[in-house]
Amino acid sequence: MPTWPITSIRELLEPTLNHMGYELYALEQSGHSGRALRISIDHAEPISIEDCERVSRVAGPLLDHSRLIDGPYDLEVSSPGAERPLRGHGDYERFNGKRVNVRYRSGPSETVIEGQLVAVDSAGIAVSGLGARGRAPVIVHIAWDDVVAGRLAVAI
Repeated sequence: MPTWPITSIRELLEPTLNHMGYELYALEQSGHSGRALRISIDHAEPISIEDCERVSRVAGPLLDHSRLIDGPYDLEVSSPGAERPLRGHGDYERFNGKRVNVRYRSGPSETVIEGQLVAVDSAGIAVSGLGARGRAPVIVHIAWDDVVAGRLAVAI
C-alpha cells in the first residue's frame, strides 16, 4: 500500500476549501489497495451532495496538478456523518442542545452517557440523560480533563 503525504495534501487543500466556505474536517488514505483519498467537509449547514460535488470538482485538479499522489486514485468527498466525533470545545459549543454520546473518566474507570448536551463552558460540559438502569433523568457534569471521547448521537 502506498503512503501519501497526508499533511502536505491537507496544507494544499485547506486554504481553498476554507475560501469556498468549508472546513476540512478529515482527510484519510483508504481502500483495499490504499488508492482512495477520503475528504470529509463540514460547514454550518448540513452538507449536501452538491457540496460534495463542488469540492470534488475543485480538489481533484488541485491534487492532480500538485503531483502529491503518484498514479491513479479514487477521490471520495463526504460529510462527517450524523454521528460525527466531537473534537473539542468548539464542536461541543456548536452542538449544544443536541443529542450526544460521551465517554468520560469516572474515578478509576470510564463511563458512557447518552443524552442531551445541556451546557458547555470553560470548566466542561453537562449532559442530561437517564440515570442508572433507566431511572429518572440526571444531569451529569463532566470536566474537560475527564472527557475521553464524544460524538453526536442519533435517536431512533
